[in-house]
Amino acid sequence: MIFRNLRSIREDRDLRQKDVAAILNVSQNTYSQYETGVIALTAEVLIRLADYYDVSVDYLLDRTACPAVNRDAC
Repeated sequence: MIFRNLRSIREDRDLRQKDVAAILNVSQNTYSQYETGVIALTAEVLIRLADYYDVSVDYLLDRTACPAVNRDAC
């Protein structure tokens, strides 16, 4: 499963895969595989990404179009 919001939010903030990989302490290749769904995102990675981007985990997983942590804000 390709996570479009995960890629989109990274690109919107002018970050490279290498930049986000460094934040997660993984290789660029591993991060690329997260975005394309080759490797499953762990709960720990999802939480770290959601905290970094200040968005909900559901948004990162393309389960909602609302990036806000509190859905009432949308």
